[in-house]
Amino acid sequence: MSQASVVQETEPLLQHPELRAYSNESTTPDTPDAETVVPTKDFGNSRGQQLGLLSVVSLIFNRIIGTGVFAAPSVILRSSGSVGLTFVMWIIGALVSAAGTAVYVEFGTGLPRNGGEKTYLEYIYRRPAFLMSCIYASYGILLGQVPAASIAFGGYALHALGYEQTAANVRIVACLCIVACLVVHGVFPTVGVTLQDTLGMFKLVVLLLISASGLFSLVGIPGFSVGEVYSQPHNFEWTTFWEGSNMNANAFTNGVYLVIWSFIGYSNANYALSEVRNPVQTIKRAGPLAMLLVTIVYVLVNIAYYAVVSKGDILESGTIAAALFFRNLFGPATERVLSVVIGLSILGNILAVLFSQGRVNQELGREGILPCSQLLASNGPFDAPFFGLFIQSLVSILTVLLTPAGDAYTFVVNFTSYPLALFNLLISGGLLLLYTHPYKSYNWNPPYRAPKYVVTFFFLSNVFLVVVPIIPPSNGFEIYEHLPYYSHVVMSLAVGVAGVLYWFFCFDYLPRKSGYRLQQDTITEANGRTRQVIRRIPIHLE
Repeated sequence: MSQASVVQETEPLLQHPELRAYSNESTTPDTPDAETVVPTKDFGNSRGQQLGLLSVVSLIFNRIIGTGVFAAPSVILRSSGSVGLTFVMWIIGALVSAAGTAVYVEFGTGLPRNGGEKTYLEYIYRRPAFLMSCIYASYGILLGQVPAASIAFGGYALHALGYEQTAANVRIVACLCIVACLVVHGVFPTVGVTLQDTLGMFKLVVLLLISASGLFSLVGIPGFSVGEVYSQPHNFEWTTFWEGSNMNANAFTNGVYLVIWSFIGYSNANYALSEVRNPVQTIKRAGPLAMLLVTIVYVLVNIAYYAVVSKGDILESGTIAAALFFRNLFGPATERVLSVVIGLSILGNILAVLFSQGRVNQELGREGILPCSQLLASNGPFDAPFFGLFIQSLVSILTVLLTPAGDAYTFVVNFTSYPLALFNLLISGGLLLLYTHPYKSYNWNPPYRAPKYVVTFFFLSNVFLVVVPIIPPSNGFEIYEHLPYYSHVVMSLAVGVAGVLYWFFCFDYLPRKSGYRLQQDTITEANGRTRQVIRRIPIHLE
């Protein structure tokens, strides 16, 4: 029996001091130099509230905009079959992302601290104590979040520099990129934030220039016409706009699935809210603003692509739409320029992901449920969550080095994405539960509340994302060449089961077998920072 189970169910395990005081019945710690404090689980932050509105918008924008804006339009057109249906799919993705943003803004204003999904899942699903923390920890520690992006960066960086893109060279550059991002965020944290903000602004400016160039071409401004040697586009004539629409249910589902994933990242700022100035007001503004920018960019860039590149070229060529756009408008010599642009876009994405995931790992350490929690929770030696960043970087590097090409690489990409759909399903479903009478005792009353129909829509969209990978794909839409289509689903669930087994062994079986109970206390260390510790209290001494 843990300390959490002593507290009455009417008292949330996670409660912000601004909302409500936490009822604590913990005993005095058995270490003389530790001071017991109220365990609000709001552990404070190491570097003060340094992130303003621009930085929070950049965190979200950088996380979403990586390679997808350059490569996804080609893949989605192959699923839709027509330009018109492609835009329908992008609108559906924008609506899902808007609903997701509303859900995470509500949680961010109600629980304005680091942790993101971890914090929200613990708040909603409190029993058995520590179970949800262990499940989330299994994903947070074991899954690298940047291998795919770093390998893509390696390929574009080598192309921009004129080097051969062998598998070995790409992996070396990918690992060097991860190490560089670790050093920037872990050793020079202020430089890291400035760099990712700068890359976010650079990315926005470049995409707006691409959009403007496409629109200029569409309206016939001199100097922006498609080269005569290339197929002339007629994508926005009404007779061709809907031509070739693929109404096959599996194809449409596959396209919508890809579009929704292209918008993923709206929760990125929620991982670091303890480091945001005036977090409640900032997340209420930054979340919608970032998603508005993303949606505008996606729509305008797609218009630009289809204004310059014919549908036939996109469908028949194995080249990404962005490369065809630059070729048609500025000539084939601009390919390296495009590689530089995409490489920097991916670098901003990696920095944003690593920044947030390092803080999630730090929060897992501050929970006290993992081995070496004190080290993981620390901010030494550079006043940044270095060891949280290091764990994420190490797992990502190992994934880059150990994953072979082909099916296995595609598998890793899907393997790291599927758990997010599971967490979003639990979070949106949990938010609906908080609105019901049985959860009235939680006193959930955040400064911002998403409309219930919006939360329901987001919940159903994640049911879609969880269920679709289980459905056998149609011919021509196979995910893997050799592996079963459901492989990443099985492995994703297996990681969660590993978290359940860890919880059962460490927090249920061993305490019962050895005759002690677990008590979670919050301590203040000599440097003034707080974290939680798990203490074993022999039952026979009580």
